Amino acid sequence: MTGGSQETDPAGERGPAELQHPRFARAYARVVGEMNRRGATEHRRELMGGLRGFVVEIGAGDGSSFALYPPAVTHVLAIEPDDYLRGIAAARAASAPVPVTVRAGAAEHIPAADASVDAVVSSLVLCSVSEQAPVLAEIRRVLRPGGTLAFYEHVRSENRLIAAVEDVLAPAWQRFAGGCHPNRDTVAAIGEAGFAPVGSRRFNFAVGPLSPAWAHVLGTAISPGQPAED
Repeated sequence: MTGGSQETDPAGERGPAELQHPRFARAYARVVGEMNRRGATEHRRELMGGLRGFVVEIGAGDGSSFALYPPAVTHVLAIEPDDYLRGIAAARAASAPVPVTVRAGAAEHIPAADASVDAVVSSLVLCSVSEQAPVLAEIRRVLRPGGTLAFYEHVRSENRLIAAVEDVLAPAWQRFAGGCHPNRDTVAAIGEAGFAPVGSRRFNFAVGPLSPAWAHVLGTAISPGQPAED
């Protein structure tokens, strides 16, 4: 028995025009299966293992995360700006083990009330937003006090030579990879946004057989403030 989707809009409401990357979206949809088989699925499974309650997933992509939500999650609001990927995600939502609502939208404008969300999931998203600070502020807005930001991102290398190469490649990479920045220090940005990091681990991961192993980080951070008593 599955949770199913409560609401989808694959052919209705459209995502922001400036966030449509048709060529990249189709390319991503072709390669994400291989990336998942090489380890991304297990990374996401680890990321979501302790989540519960009402969850917002920003940049849900093709919905690869939907099958991995634990039973303690009561509802997922999945936001995806790209129309093509959102259509694939909507189809996957129907067989998810928990209720999933798929909506058009951007991480800068999450359609949820202040302090109404138990957890926000960012899976390979904070690299591609134009600026991280407004997105992290929006995540803080919707999270309840003590709520969780669960993040899985590729980040700037700690190797100075590789990091320098990432800096050189960044402008062209953004153009051809859907706005992706290969050289961001996302953990530092999360801390600067006022979150209290609980823990993170770095590792190198090659997303494809011909891809170099880029630095990634997997972790959680807590929205400031005391959780409300039940």
